[in-house]
Amino acid sequence: MAAQLAGIETVAFCEIEPYAVQVLKKRFPGVPIYDDVRTVTAERLRKDGIGRIDIVGGGFPCQDVSCAGKQAGFVDSKGSVTRSGLWWEMLRIAVDLQSRWILAENVRNLLSIADVSGRRGGTFGRILRDLAENGYDASWFCYGAADVGAPHQRDRVFIVAHAGSTGR
Repeated sequence: MAAQLAGIETVAFCEIEPYAVQVLKKRFPGVPIYDDVRTVTAERLRKDGIGRIDIVGGGFPCQDVSCAGKQAGFVDSKGSVTRSGLWWEMLRIAVDLQSRWILAENVRNLLSIADVSGRRGGTFGRILRDLAENGYDASWFCYGAADVGAPHQRDRVFIVAHAGSTGR
């Protein structure tokens, strides 16, 4: 909704949770909602009449990086990609679409969660490396809900990346 208030047109959503889908349908009637991020491609969007997308934005699952979760990161101890590892799907879509901007949101603990080697902050470092390897320059910042007037803290990290070195 903030994007809409800023004059940015939302052309599609990707959401698997039924209640969230109901909310999106009510607030954004007529905007297509894809249910599985793993099946979204630039080709599929073009076939559905959705052209160039300049900004890919969203929050990838936080369960595996949250202080309240198992803190497995993007890959668990068995080598399986976790739900939070859907970050790579978000990045894949942005690269596939040749999107100029990526806006990602997650819990503040994303900044300090270890990677598979046990290196503290390694998961966030992996995100920055993924972005750089795909031609994106990134910045990040943290806000809490209280910073914008809510009666609770609920800290979040926001990653803003621009396709600076790819000439997109």
